[in-house]
Amino acid sequence: MPNLASVLKDEIRRLAKKEAKALTASLKTSSAQHRRDISALKRQNTELVRKVAQLERALAKRPEAQATPQSGRQVRFAPEWVVNHRKKVGMSQADYGRLIGVSAMTIYNWEAGNSRPKAQLLSKWGGVKKLGKREAVRELERQA
Repeated sequence: MPNLASVLKDEIRRLAKKEAKALTASLKTSSAQHRRDISALKRQNTELVRKVAQLERALAKRPEAQATPQSGRQVRFAPEWVVNHRKKVGMSQADYGRLIGVSAMTIYNWEAGNSRPKAQLLSKWGGVKKLGKREAVRELERQA
């Protein structure tokens, strides 16, 4: 006949394991959920860091808000405005570029939207875009 103490000891061990397993089951599920949440947050953080870096690069390429020295007002720029004003004064890209102080290729790139004028050129263009056809021709003749 088996020893009563060893049978009792085995039964107590079995019940203790069962109880411990029941208590730790909820901890295991919550721990797994926390790991999933942490992993999702890490992915989100990585994505946000990537987007911030991308925006910082785009902001670095973007020219600062420019102001004309005479009026202190901001000069706005759009490629269509360059095309419209150049056609309004009836000039070629080369002549319009000489008026501003840049090459014809620069005017082409501005009109195509491939580039934007830098601060100094933006203020010069702001002054030129206020000129009418006669004034622009006179200014071009004066420069020649």
